[in-house]
Amino acid sequence: MMWTPAPWIRGILFLVTGSLCQEVINQCASSPCQNGGRCENHVGGYTCRCLRQSYNGLLYGGVNCDERLVGCEGHQCQNRGSCSPFLLNGTHGYLCSCSPGYTGPLCMTSTAFSFERRGYLRLQSPLVETDASCNFTLSFRTVLPRAVLFQWSSGRLLLSLELDEGLLHLTLRKEGIEGPEAESSHQVLVLPRSVIDGEWHSAEAMLGNRVFSLKLLDDAGSCGSQTCHKLERVESNVTGLASSPQNTLIGGMFLDSDGSSKDPSRPAFIGCMRDVFVDGQLIVPQQWLSDSAVNVLPGCSHRDRCLDAPCQNGARCVNLWQSYQCLCPRPYGGRDCEEEHVPARFGSEDSQSYAVFSITEDLGERFSISLFLRTRRHNGLLLAVTNSSIQYLHMWLEDGKVTLQLHDHESLKTGSAIDDGEVHFVSVEVEEDRMRLFLAAQEQGRVEVRDFGVRAGDTMLVGGLLGRRMTSVFGGYFKGCIQDLRINDRRLQFFGLDASVRSYPLELMENVTAGCSGDDACRSNPCLNGGMCFSTWDDFACTCPPKTTGRRCEEVKWCELSPCPTNTECRMLSQGYECYSNATFLNRSTVLSFQGNGHISRNLTNLSLNLRTRNQNAAILHAEKGSAFATLSVQDGFVFVELQSTTGDDGEESEVATPVSLSSRRRVNDNRWHGVDLFMAAPWAHTSKWTLVVDADIEEASTSRRKGGNLDFLRQGVDIFLGGLPHDSGWFLTGCLSTVELGGIALPYLRSSDVNLPRIQEQFTQTSSHPPLLGCSGAPVCEPNPCLNGGECRDLFNSYNCSCARGWAGRRCDFFTDTCASGPCIHGNCSVNGPTYRCDCEFGFAGVDCDREVDVCSNHLCAHGGTCLHGPDRYACLCPENYTGPLCNERIEEIPWYIVVRKVPKQPVSVCGDDTRNYTCFNGGNCTDRELSCDCPPGFIGHRCEQEVDECRSNPCLNGGYCRNLINKFVCVCDMSYAGDVCQTDLTSSGLNFDLLLSVSLMSVVLLLGLIVTSVGLCVALNRRATHGTYSPSRQEKEGSRVEMWSITQPPPMERLI
Repeated sequence: MMWTPAPWIRGILFLVTGSLCQEVINQCASSPCQNGGRCENHVGGYTCRCLRQSYNGLLYGGVNCDERLVGCEGHQCQNRGSCSPFLLNGTHGYLCSCSPGYTGPLCMTSTAFSFERRGYLRLQSPLVETDASCNFTLSFRTVLPRAVLFQWSSGRLLLSLELDEGLLHLTLRKEGIEGPEAESSHQVLVLPRSVIDGEWHSAEAMLGNRVFSLKLLDDAGSCGSQTCHKLERVESNVTGLASSPQNTLIGGMFLDSDGSSKDPSRPAFIGCMRDVFVDGQLIVPQQWLSDSAVNVLPGCSHRDRCLDAPCQNGARCVNLWQSYQCLCPRPYGGRDCEEEHVPARFGSEDSQSYAVFSITEDLGERFSISLFLRTRRHNGLLLAVTNSSIQYLHMWLEDGKVTLQLHDHESLKTGSAIDDGEVHFVSVEVEEDRMRLFLAAQEQGRVEVRDFGVRAGDTMLVGGLLGRRMTSVFGGYFKGCIQDLRINDRRLQFFGLDASVRSYPLELMENVTAGCSGDDACRSNPCLNGGMCFSTWDDFACTCPPKTTGRRCEEVKWCELSPCPTNTECRMLSQGYECYSNATFLNRSTVLSFQGNGHISRNLTNLSLNLRTRNQNAAILHAEKGSAFATLSVQDGFVFVELQSTTGDDGEESEVATPVSLSSRRRVNDNRWHGVDLFMAAPWAHTSKWTLVVDADIEEASTSRRKGGNLDFLRQGVDIFLGGLPHDSGWFLTGCLSTVELGGIALPYLRSSDVNLPRIQEQFTQTSSHPPLLGCSGAPVCEPNPCLNGGECRDLFNSYNCSCARGWAGRRCDFFTDTCASGPCIHGNCSVNGPTYRCDCEFGFAGVDCDREVDVCSNHLCAHGGTCLHGPDRYACLCPENYTGPLCNERIEEIPWYIVVRKVPKQPVSVCGDDTRNYTCFNGGNCTDRELSCDCPPGFIGHRCEQEVDECRSNPCLNGGYCRNLINKFVCVCDMSYAGDVCQTDLTSSGLNFDLLLSVSLMSVVLLLGLIVTSVGLCVALNRRATHGTYSPSRQEKEGSRVEMWSITQPPPMERLI
């Protein structure tokens, strides 16, 4: 009979093996787990760990991971929550894993809340353990660099998590500790990563077991070379310091007993929080008590205000959560960088402009100067820095390039010109030993400089120097605009001085105006053939009529539809055209009147015209209807406006608006064209303040204090008068007006019969009986010419100016000023001396007009019978024998007795000059082209070679030798004991023996005897010749070249030793 084991025995036999059943069978050997499941073997069976991630796109479960999980099909997880299916006891189900900021079974509950202004969330819990402990985990987002995230207090312990300069700080404070532990009552942990980028960041703060820590939980968080987890041991025992209750304040700070903040410098948290866990408990906004939250809103509705691009002019926007901040580039300011620093205009209408600032502090050896420039001028001084003695720093324009020089160092110059009418940024940086020049932040060059500094009391001159001549060295005065001038970060303000802005004091300013409007280049009417001229800042551009082109519309292509006369300008409108022209107004007979044609439907909210007059008081435009009126006039040289209108349609007497009056800030009676614009600040409203602008200068605009209505009562049935009042009041305009525009509709000077094509329906028509005087012309003030003495008359519209010829001045050139203009000085230089002149004569001439020649030898000082010789610019002395020197006052030394002088023939002379004037060159001198001058041979000097050079003046002979002066040389006569060229050899020295001395002595005796005989013979011959005739230099000069002269200066005699 076969034995069959019991079932439980079979299980045992199945799980173990071996002869003694000591080995456990591996149930995972057969790989029972499917679909990537992991098998874990154990006594009694195995367990399959199924993959939690999809396998082939599916999830599996069951004992062997062979059953597909379908619990997430049709799941209801909300707010991007992820679904995790499971299989339990054969039943399929799912769990929701919520995304950050949500909780609940289906992730439908938001954990986020926000602080849009100062507020807090207060939590309170009892103290569970005797030792203080807490654990906080939270996520937050903000852009504020300083804020309090939470504060936790228990008894005398205070734990706070704060933001400081964008970094997380966890601070533990222990109050009331005395003794040695008092120093450790304050501990701080800091994480070195900025968390104020407006993104979500998570952090964990913990206190317990005498340790407190701070950790950044961001997945991609990086703290550089340091860790994002800081832990530190509490340095003193906190047991007994904590007590119930434990208070937690999220987003704010604990207050004192009086309700004030303990640290007002710490701002409250502004931003969003979510997933806040306090000691493991999630804080959900729906579970708050009504009195525990102050200014806390559920959810996070933050929107980056910088997405609206509020910052203008290239400014960088900084998000401040509920607001923003604009970091403005130069030269802009204001909340949205919409305000531009007022530029300073130099050289307007070619005036001489400059400004002077005082530097009130020492800048040392390191400083910078920066400014914005705009100019079309090629040359001109930009700025100079001076002290009490010198101007040591200059910046100027040279050929359109910025040039910089400090003291006498090498100058720096920009590589490109900036005289293109555009704005350029120029800066200078001076350091201890170098100076650098920048253009648009690009370095243009550098130069080494010596130590120097800008000191308090120094002065900066901008645009020019106080003297015109000194300024001309640097190209003259600057013409253009300078904006946002700074030394370091301190501005030099020309206008609108504000105490809140640090600026160096402005000491003096001449002809500098606010704004950067260029000169009116169109004033000279450069555009031809009806072209319309537009100023392009110190230049012009022409808008040409159809069929014309060129810079000045000089290339004509006649407009086929030109309907306007040649002396008017045709302007294209949106629905047609209009003929614009100027008109001249003289008196009552030139006053014009207009009325609306009944087709005007637009609101009349503005008035514009151009004006030219010299009147101190005159009416320009006037209209009235019932109680409504409008008057534009010139009063005391200023534009003055008075108007009162009604708020009903077309001026119906429904309600009378408040009268409005305002005047311009600048005069307009200077005979120049001035633009006048009057408009409502809010044209869509029934009443609004009115604004008056002259010459398009918004900076000097005038605004009425009261509100007034529009000018709709002028649309029809009302006479509008130009150039005066309807009654004879004497306020008639004398001058010119351009075409006046009322509400954008012209008051034309041409009737419909004067044009070739019909005009639009909406218009004002002329109702006056007489035609206007077209153009702008005054009285013929230059006919006849009022300027005298060749002056040129310039017509200035009912006035004139005389350009006088040289030497004349006065309004009519009737005052003679240049007394030297006729050249009265014949041989001299003329200089104006009040109403007369003074002549500085040349050498040899005298008299009031330097017309009389004088003899320079008339009062000569030649001594001892010396003869005066005429020279080119002075006289010279020809000395007699035995005398020398410039004035013959030095006696020649007598020749010693032992020297025999042998006379030789004299040097020849040359007679020079012409039939009018002659002179003599002595001692072998030759004639020259120079007046009264000679070319002298070696050994002679003077204009006439009359002086012999004394080569013995330096005493060249040694050992008592006598120096004999010869022509261009000298000879030394030595003592008996010396010899040589300068008597330098001692004949008594041991080097010479007795035989040599004896030979020399005998030779000397023989020579001496020969010399005695020769001397006696020469003396007899010379004495005989001396008795034959004499010589006179003055006679030679008087008689001219027919006289031969050979013996003037004594020739050097031949000498012999006796």
